[in-house]
Amino acid sequence: MTQTGERRRPAEPGRRPRTERDKRDKRVKRVQGAEARRGRRSVQDRRRTTRPVRRKEMRRRWVALLSVLTVVALVYLLWFSSMLGVRQVDVVGANSVPADQIRATAAVPDQKPMLRLDTDEIRDRVAQMPGIATVDVSRSWPGTLEITVTERAAIAFFDSGPGGDGVHLVDGGGVVFKTLKERPAGLPELKLMSVSADDPVTRAVTGVLGVIPQQLLKQVTTATAKTPGSVEFTLADGKTVRWGTSADTERKAKVLAALLTREGKVFDVSAPDLPTVS
Repeated sequence: MTQTGERRRPAEPGRRPRTERDKRDKRVKRVQGAEARRGRRSVQDRRRTTRPVRRKEMRRRWVALLSVLTVVALVYLLWFSSMLGVRQVDVVGANSVPADQIRATAAVPDQKPMLRLDTDEIRDRVAQMPGIATVDVSRSWPGTLEITVTERAAIAFFDSGPGGDGVHLVDGGGVVFKTLKERPAGLPELKLMSVSADDPVTRAVTGVLGVIPQQLLKQVTTATAKTPGSVEFTLADGKTVRWGTSADTERKAKVLAALLTREGKVFDVSAPDLPTVS
């Protein structure tokens, strides 16, 4: 009887029969070989190349996320957290004005974040104090605010007289910044109808007292003027000096020193090139 179909070859001695898995692996190898011959990479090669790329991408994403979290943490720390808040307020340059009074006027919120402090506003509050001429406010990390002040220096005093509000200290800019009960020693008196930093006559008189030599200033007992250009003052020995404006201070001082060696009552150096003694 004749058999139809393909006749199976008997297995060779010592050789195991091929299974379906062996056949599949052989086909895969054959396909890979064909792809390699055509210049295409195998699936395994593509997978080996793709994995490092994915790892790098994930690494970049993690770095970006950590960077964002770091920025958010810094913003919170600097702007909202009390960790870098005000813990101390230092006052530098205060002598006659109490430091505690300056701190109270500055009104710096305790533990408020340093970056959120309005230093200009703090400076303006302190600058309104009568005895303060200039103010500088700065941050000293991590938690100290430093207020540096320059106090006003008295150049003269003004006595408001009977029925007035007392004796007032006046600085070189004509600013009245302090009231006393008694006349201070060692300062000239301003003989004016009124004293104000907005008054040109006041500023002219205090301006002259602020520029004349200290040796001459120590001899001045009173200073007055009717106009900004007619400043004159009285010395301790009763002599009157007509100074004029604050211009040519050095020249006028030298001329006056020579004139004071002469006899006379009134010494006019308002025009230093044509001085007079009468």
